[in-house]
Amino acid sequence: MALQDFFDAKLFMEATITLVVIMDPPGTVPVFLSLTGRKSPAVRAKAARQAVLVSLLVITLFAVAGQAILSYLGIGIPALQGAGGLLLLLIALDLLTGKGSNDPEVAEDVNVALVPLGTPLLAGPGAIAATIVFVRQANGHIGAYVALAAAIIAVHFVLFTCMRYSGVVIRLIKESGITLLAKIAGLLLAAIAVELVADSVRGFIAGT
Repeated sequence: MALQDFFDAKLFMEATITLVVIMDPPGTVPVFLSLTGRKSPAVRAKAARQAVLVSLLVITLFAVAGQAILSYLGIGIPALQGAGGLLLLLIALDLLTGKGSNDPEVAEDVNVALVPLGTPLLAGPGAIAATIVFVRQANGHIGAYVALAAAIIAVHFVLFTCMRYSGVVIRLIKESGITLLAKIAGLLLAAIAVELVADSVRGFIAGT
C-alpha cells in the first residue's frame, strides 16, 4: 500500500497552512496579552491552555459532525464563510482601531479563555468552514483523515506556544511593538475577512 493510504502529506500541508493563516497564531498574541496582560504568568498559562482546548474541541466537533449540523440547520458553506468573514472583519477593525484592548473589565467579568479567545477568535467560522471543506476533500480516505487530524493538532500546538510564551514576546518588542503587531494582525485579518466574504458571494452565485 502507498504511503498516501496511511498519511496524505499534501492534505496535511494544505490544511496546516490554511488553518495557520486563518487562525493566525502570531496575531493572537496582542489580543491574548490585551486580555490577560495584567494577570500573573500562571494565570496566563492556564488561559492559554483553556483557549486552545476550547478551540480544539470546537474544531474537532465540526470536523466530525459539522456537515450534519449545517444540514440540520439548513446552513450552507457560503453562508458560514460570509458569517465568518463579517465576524473576522469586526475583530480586525477592533485591532486596527485599538478598541477593546484596554478594557480592564473584560478580563475580570468573563473567562476570556473561552470567549473571545477559544471561540470565536481561534475556532471561528473561517476555521470551521475550512475544516469542513477539508473533511469533504478527504472523501472517506483514512490517510486523509489522519493527515487532517495531525494538521489540526499541529496548528493548535503552534497556537498554544505563541500564547504560552507571549510574555517573552512583550519583553522583547515592548508595548510599541505589540501595538504595531496588533495593527499588522488587524490588516491581515481584514484581508482574510474580505476573501471569505468574496468566497461566500462566489459560492452563492455558483449555487444559483
